Amino acid sequence: MFISSQGIIKLKKSLKQRVFFGNEPTPELIAILLVYFVQGILGLGRLAVSFFLKDELAMSPAEVSAMLGVVVIPWMIKPVFGFISDGVPILGYRRRPYMIFSGILGAFSWVALAKWVHTPLAATGAIALSSLSVAISDVIVDSLVVQRVQKESVSSTGSLQSLCWAASALGGLITAYLSGYLLEHFSNQTVFLMTAIFPLIVSAVAWLINEEKVTIGINFDNVKQQIKQVKIAVTKKSILLPTAFLFLWQATPNSESAFFFFSTNELGFQPEFLGRIRLVTSIAAFIGVWLFQRFFKSVPFRKIFGWSIVISAVLGMTTLLLVTHANRSLGIDDHWFSLGDSLVLTVMGEIAFMPVLVLAARLCPPGVEATLFALLMSIYNLAGLISHEGGALLMHWLEVTETNFDNLWLLIVITNLSTLLPLLLLNWLPAANAQTGDKEEENMLTLTPKTGKLIGEKIEHEEEFKNLELRI
Repeated sequence: MFISSQGIIKLKKSLKQRVFFGNEPTPELIAILLVYFVQGILGLGRLAVSFFLKDELAMSPAEVSAMLGVVVIPWMIKPVFGFISDGVPILGYRRRPYMIFSGILGAFSWVALAKWVHTPLAATGAIALSSLSVAISDVIVDSLVVQRVQKESVSSTGSLQSLCWAASALGGLITAYLSGYLLEHFSNQTVFLMTAIFPLIVSAVAWLINEEKVTIGINFDNVKQQIKQVKIAVTKKSILLPTAFLFLWQATPNSESAFFFFSTNELGFQPEFLGRIRLVTSIAAFIGVWLFQRFFKSVPFRKIFGWSIVISAVLGMTTLLLVTHANRSLGIDDHWFSLGDSLVLTVMGEIAFMPVLVLAARLCPPGVEATLFALLMSIYNLAGLISHEGGALLMHWLEVTETNFDNLWLLIVITNLSTLLPLLLLNWLPAANAQTGDKEEENMLTLTPKTGKLIGEKIEHEEEFKNLELRI
């Protein structure tokens, strides 16, 4: 019996270190991970959405890109949800009721997409509701993660964020291939109905959150304090400059919508193969999270960002080989070329995004975790909206349509070169990784390049950000 008990203890310790990256697997942590898992598993319907917009609603690449900008609006107003969650309890609870509501809203939006949507305007509304659903639940779990991160030791920095994104990647991995396979056998609407089941998991796990009951109603003193704390935080250079850098970099135009139309209409990629690409990118996301956790979590931020921007721009140019069909002259099949390109870029994206989450979480003062973290992420998402709308304008000016891809090469060149512009502003980022403590926050930007080291990025995700897939 003694040996058996010791064996169980060793197994628990091993699971804690290897599976949960050193985090205690409490019911609340399981709930947090399940919410991120659902965000990943919603990828089951995203490919169906892309084909639904292209084929059934006959939308052009520019129109789809413009829509992607509109449906990201709920992610731009995340601070509102955070503010409400922090300051307006429902039945005495600040987290559970909002999670329950978000799950129900998400299920409704997918059912609406399957049953009642027949126009681009209605599709925009339904997808925006689904985006709103995920944004609300994301605010809640982000606040819980931030509270935990602020208690982490320096040696554990980034472990919880890595675990959360691994859960999201696992959800994406499970549904990646299925998203294309199901479209080969079922209608878009059937896939939407299947997807509608998963948001209800968020409602179910809300009861696992460990929170104490607070005073019912709005505490105006707390609201004033929230506003004051947020105002103080956002006026600090240590927050303003890195946020401005992320915004300017993420706001550069993208060509994802046009490339999706090129892949399906010109190259003839079928849903099943696009599902394989999603499978590869989901595996790549796992690899990226593992690499960050294993090798890069202590690498200074500027270094990760600088190299990520340069390497991503260079690799992005390789798409020209596919667009001009030069890959065929080199003996590389279109399918294999697309798989390899997606794999490398996704790994880099995951490695680069993790430091953003660590930095943002450590800058959030206690009491307004949901509000400030949501504000930082919403600014990032606002940049995503500008990126999509800028891409839509470029597609219109260059006359890139669902059938005309003559100027797609120029669109790709412009969008890739524009991502290099933020390199001029790398010194806006902290010279060293952020640690806890006001003094360190104030001094982060005063370190010289010689004594400090160099930082990093991500997405699309969200959900919030990558590829043509909608963060819904």
